[in-house]
Amino acid sequence: MRIILAPMEGVVDHLMREMLTEIGGFDLCITEFVRVVDQLLPKRVFTRLCPELLQDGKTRSGTPVRVQLLGQEPEWLAENAARAVELGSPGVDLNFGCPAKTVNKSKGGAVLLRETEQLYAIVKAVRAAVPKNFPVTAKMRLGYDDTSLTLDNARALYEAGASELTVHARTKSDGYRPPAYWPWIAQIRTVVDIPVIANGEIWQPADAALCREQSNCSDIMLGRGALAQPNLAARIATGGDAMPWPVVLRLLMRYSEFEIAGDKGLYYGNRIKQWFSYLKLQYPEAAGLFAQLRLLRKSADIVTLLNTELQALD
Repeated sequence: MRIILAPMEGVVDHLMREMLTEIGGFDLCITEFVRVVDQLLPKRVFTRLCPELLQDGKTRSGTPVRVQLLGQEPEWLAENAARAVELGSPGVDLNFGCPAKTVNKSKGGAVLLRETEQLYAIVKAVRAAVPKNFPVTAKMRLGYDDTSLTLDNARALYEAGASELTVHARTKSDGYRPPAYWPWIAQIRTVVDIPVIANGEIWQPADAALCREQSNCSDIMLGRGALAQPNLAARIATGGDAMPWPVVLRLLMRYSEFEIAGDKGLYYGNRIKQWFSYLKLQYPEAAGLFAQLRLLRKSADIVTLLNTELQALD
């Protein structure tokens, strides 16, 4: 019964992975995607998005981190997959679920769900390039515009050699609108003979239990729910209450210190605001603070606001 931290571009960076896996409950992380076009990427591209490669492919708390690739060319994806493993990634994940317009326009992510044969060709090439003792996994949605190819796509990924399959139980057209159609994942499980991981709309432990029941999957992947409630994985795994708001606020301060030091403040403002956009779904206190924070531009001003709020609670 594994719990996996989802890749979320621009949000779940290595610092976020560090924080969330330290809290506990996660068995595996998947990185933000490495974009592959028409070349073998240099080592620095992989280590920039996945610094865990420099520490045996794990977060400091010991959670394995698997590199995810996104692209459309089987040969180049295969070469870069082999490089990722050589650099220390404990396997490779392939992205067939990203709904972003810019990605789909360049024939990456979810748009490939329109091309079943191409899905097969990509996984086949990557599987051949990666040593057999390393997993080659894939993440898909139920489809692009509809579910007419759902089972064909899942079967193609399986027959091409995928070790396991993560299914975000919505189409690209559904975006992130609820609900997630977990029963569809149970149908997928009837046509593939590999582990399947259920993903989508898991916000509380009760959602995880219902997802497991309807999808017939023991393994789940958490994305936005883990950001909205930082100890959600631990609650699902071992029980307990939601993290109190003062503890969340201290976590935000720690993240702020790490993020500013790591990126010299270049992306901190956007990332902390994105995190707050999820936190306010679970914590009423976050909503009021977010209204102030969203108007700030300088990292120092954001940190001062958070620190002031924390001092008021102490």
